[in-house]
Amino acid sequence: MAAPATLLLSDGTVYRGRSIGAAGERVGEVCFNTSITGYQEILTDPSYHGQMVCMTYPLIGNYGVNSADCESLRPQVRGFLIKELARLHSNFRAELSLGEYLQQHDVVAMEGLDTRALTRKLRMSGNQMGILSTVDDDPAALQAKLDAAPRYVGVDLVRHVTTAEPYVWSGQLGLLTKPKGTAQKQLTLFDLADDPATPAYRHRVVCLDCGVKFNSLRELAARDCQVTVVPAATTAAEILALQPDGVYLSNGPGDPEPLTYIHETVRQLMAAELPLFGICLGHQMLGCAVGGRTYKLKFGHRGGNQPVMDRETGHVEITSQNHGFAVDPDALEGTGMVITHHNLNDGTIEGMRHERLPVFSVQYHPEASPGPHDANYLFDRFLDAMERRRGD
Repeated sequence: MAAPATLLLSDGTVYRGRSIGAAGERVGEVCFNTSITGYQEILTDPSYHGQMVCMTYPLIGNYGVNSADCESLRPQVRGFLIKELARLHSNFRAELSLGEYLQQHDVVAMEGLDTRALTRKLRMSGNQMGILSTVDDDPAALQAKLDAAPRYVGVDLVRHVTTAEPYVWSGQLGLLTKPKGTAQKQLTLFDLADDPATPAYRHRVVCLDCGVKFNSLRELAARDCQVTVVPAATTAAEILALQPDGVYLSNGPGDPEPLTYIHETVRQLMAAELPLFGICLGHQMLGCAVGGRTYKLKFGHRGGNQPVMDRETGHVEITSQNHGFAVDPDALEGTGMVITHHNLNDGTIEGMRHERLPVFSVQYHPEASPGPHDANYLFDRFLDAMERRRGD
């Protein structure tokens, strides 16, 4: 029989179920995701670092897991909470079951709890910190451990998920290669055109990695971009030394306001009038960089069906989202940023652009996979900005 598992929220609510992953104990912010498919992408999305994810769809794992659909090199969630694990999986691409994947990668996970009740609680009270354990079922002991654990807000989580050193995206299912001419922790200019085995690219893009999803890199590579991924602490001078045509500000986990070192990098890149495209955390950091501010949402937007209106065209997009913070519209006045998109559910900012510079961002994920493809055009818009700067 499966070992028992216990989830305790910071308000003292206890949920009991069965372990379907590794044995152990984890603390994290508990949130929910409304997607019907995409559990593998959710597990490996670095934006979930520090969080436990509750899936609202009741049956998870029916199509297994494969190595091609990962959004990073390993699972990123602190815990995984589902109603029922599919014991049999069926898909021609599957390489192993979800249960096997969770155990192999040391993910503490739980089934058998009432995910509907948990979701309703989080919708009413907001996201809460929680502790998930397969080794301790005493609520008092778990509460003491949870009370002593660090909080989620005001912490730099990006440093836990960013790349340790630069690499060039190969475009082949997450295979990584070091940039030619890159010494240990020092960025230097490299020219792949010297290598006859390396194809010529139309655009050179630098991705500031705050927890980038691999599908973002796939989308850029599919548009004839050579993508160099650099650590989040890389300075603007080091990025400019790589002579990029544009910079991609990636998604990532946690609170954007403590990331002041990234805000400064973004400000300097804007001063260089380089095309910038930010998504999710990148969007929030852009808002902070221009002098705005962010605030924490009650329970965030996490799922594949968020409706967003483009204010400049009147079109409505169904979008994939994963964020717990938003840019404050009242703080954007006088910053030069124009609001371009808003969420039709709660009116929060979903996109903005600079009134003069080739800089724009969206709160949602245009690279969504699986999920809606309504927003793929944003990558083309980024390419257009780079071509206009080059005079093509």
